[in-house]
Amino acid sequence: MYIATMPTLAPPQEVSLEESSLEVAAALFKALSDPARLRILAHLTHSPNGACCGPEPGVCACDLEAVTGLSQPTVSHHMKCLVSARLVKGEKRGRWMYYQIDPRGFALIKAFLPSIGG
Repeated sequence: MYIATMPTLAPPQEVSLEESSLEVAAALFKALSDPARLRILAHLTHSPNGACCGPEPGVCACDLEAVTGLSQPTVSHHMKCLVSARLVKGEKRGRWMYYQIDPRGFALIKAFLPSIGG
C-alpha cells in the first residue's frame, strides 16, 4: 500500500517566505482543503471527547465515521492527512485510535498568514 507523506513542519518561529516554508504551508493548506477534513476538525474542536469508547480524552475513530458518514478506511486516510499536517494528534489505545486537536499546525497557520498579508 502506498502512503504519501507530507513534509515535516517547521516550528512557527521559523516561518518565512523561503521555498521550504512555502512547501510546508502548501501541505498544511492542502490538508485543510477537503470538506470532510474540515468537518472532522470542527467536530474535534466542539466535541473534544468521544461518545462511544469511554470517558478518556480524545475522539475515537469510530465516532468520526458517524460524524462524516464515511467508511473506516476513508476516515483513516483523512486522519492520516490531518496528523501529518500536525492539525490533529492521534493516540492508539488498545484497538482504537483517539484523536485530539494539535495546536502545532494551527500555530504555523497563525504565523504564516501575516507573512503573506493575512
